[in-house]
Amino acid sequence: MFVYVINKHGRPLMPTNPRKARMLLKQGKAKVVKRTPFTIQLIYGSSGYTQPVTLGVDAGSKTIGISATTEQEVLFEAEVVPRKDIVDLLATRWQLRRSRRNRKTRYRQPRFLNRKKREGWLVPSVGNKIQTHIKTVALAHSILPVTKTIVEVAQFDIQKIKNPDVQGKDYQQGDQMGFWNVREYVLWRDGHKCQGRKTCKHDILNVHHIESRKTGGNAPSNLITLCEDCHGDYHAGRLALDIKRGQSFRDAAFMGIMRWALYDRLKELYANVGLTYGYLTKYARIQNGLEKSHRVDARCISGNPLSVPADNWYCLKQVRGQNRQLHKTNPKKGKRQTNKAPRYVHGFQLFDKVMFDNKECFIFGRRASGYFDLRLLNGVKVSASVNVKKLRLLEKGKTLLIERREGGASSP
Repeated sequence: MFVYVINKHGRPLMPTNPRKARMLLKQGKAKVVKRTPFTIQLIYGSSGYTQPVTLGVDAGSKTIGISATTEQEVLFEAEVVPRKDIVDLLATRWQLRRSRRNRKTRYRQPRFLNRKKREGWLVPSVGNKIQTHIKTVALAHSILPVTKTIVEVAQFDIQKIKNPDVQGKDYQQGDQMGFWNVREYVLWRDGHKCQGRKTCKHDILNVHHIESRKTGGNAPSNLITLCEDCHGDYHAGRLALDIKRGQSFRDAAFMGIMRWALYDRLKELYANVGLTYGYLTKYARIQNGLEKSHRVDARCISGNPLSVPADNWYCLKQVRGQNRQLHKTNPKKGKRQTNKAPRYVHGFQLFDKVMFDNKECFIFGRRASGYFDLRLLNGVKVSASVNVKKLRLLEKGKTLLIERREGGASSP
């Protein structure tokens, strides 16, 4: 285990061992500035001795891996889980606004002259994940004297994923070439025949979402042709469809969008930023006999795959900061209830890290009665209902939660 050190001016130094950190704190030469990862700040002047430290970043849509290494040992490793709820939240907001405008209320009419987007704008779901990458890299830079940052950029060929044998002209044109819109393509793909009962003869055809528009979007893989009778029977519960949507390419599309945007933003923030490619990472991992994990991939990206791993690593999770929806969508007795809970309930806020039964955990749910829902970052429930009097506050809640895990990555 390492204790991370920053000098009295806030600049990171090389980490030390717990014994030396304990002596500095006992002698009054340092103070604690961060509990996880445990970081102390020197009160006296220091020579500022550092070594070359390389930070490897395994960029990803579902999990991010980072590893800060020297030639001999691993100083910091973590896996980060970005938010996955932004698409659903935006779809819910779109539905609420649409229904609000359709009702006869005093809500303003939609305006279409204020839709200009700034240069370099990204959709919120992609932008938030890129920001999570940047925030994670900033955390490593704040506790370690990182001299070089290397990012793995990966390009996913969606045409090859769908059809490995595609080539030539077909490779350039894609499935929907020559069709006016997605609906026309779906009708042609299904032969202008109902895919429900197969025996119906209704002439009017609809395009049905297999998963809801909110969840699956308007991709052709999420659409199917149904006649008007079957479509109505399905939504009325009189018809069951045993159909699963086709392959989703959301994560591959995300990586294609964000790979260069992330690299360019890191170059603006830090001096020495490089890049590598996925096939080089895989080669280094296999050649050195390492297990497959995001933090191990990040260690290979850093260029020091054989560095000795520490006996612990960190799990981070990005969570929602604010809930700006004012009212709930299910009014009771004609009145809409407020949707925003008070910030503090019995002195605790959401995502506070607390100590319960000698175990560190996070508050994921609160009740006015004083009984809270405690969980770990991997979703494991510590207690679904524990009295607030049994909790001891360790850290205030933040949007980037961090938890220390025991056991380093496997050796060769």
